Amino acid sequence: MAKLGKRTRAAREAFAGKENVTVEEAVALIKGNSNVKFDETIEIAMNLGVDPRHADQMVRGVVGLPNGTGKTMRVAVFARGPKAEEATAAGADIVGAEDLMEIVQSGKIEFDRCIATPDMMPIVGRLGKVLGPRNLMPNPKVGTVTMDVADAVKAAKGGEVQFKAEKGGVVHAGVGKLSFDEGKLVENIRAFVGAVAKAKPTGTKGTYMKQINLSSTMGPGVSVSVDNAITE
Repeated sequence: MAKLGKRTRAAREAFAGKENVTVEEAVALIKGNSNVKFDETIEIAMNLGVDPRHADQMVRGVVGLPNGTGKTMRVAVFARGPKAEEATAAGADIVGAEDLMEIVQSGKIEFDRCIATPDMMPIVGRLGKVLGPRNLMPNPKVGTVTMDVADAVKAAKGGEVQFKAEKGGVVHAGVGKLSFDEGKLVENIRAFVGAVAKAKPTGTKGTYMKQINLSSTMGPGVSVSVDNAITE
């Protein structure tokens, strides 16, 4: 077993015995025990009582974090003509049609969000094996297949976060940066948890939200009280 460094041991000791704390306590603990030299991302992982293999238990949605993510989002848009011009004016990083399809097929994916107008889906559909595994496939359920490309681009750039239950019913996302004020991180976390709560599928049986954990990129995690996290 690898020997832990002094900083790692100290961080783990600080977290020892801290379970089911409030969101405020978790944020303070994480911010107070970071020991790296870069601005870490605050990450949330939610263990849900769902089986995403069943259609009526899939959890998927989108939420606009009130204080943004702190991350610069690179946005690609599949569109033609006036809609392509709208996307460019709204701040999209890459805009195209067949030419953009060829770029993606070559394996060059230099974007974090992909948006498409409905008429582009026959082209985008050919990229399912490339975009799907990266969770980049445009989907009308999360607003990335739309004629309102300008609004979609602005939302993506402004701190909108998509979420989807993965194998085991786990949903995870980045909800801000360590440098954010504690109050802003708390607001973002509650907004995210609230969105996941509203996305509860019809096929859910038993406890929906089983566990919530918060951590920084390089730090240990701490469990958060579910009841506290969903309190407005």
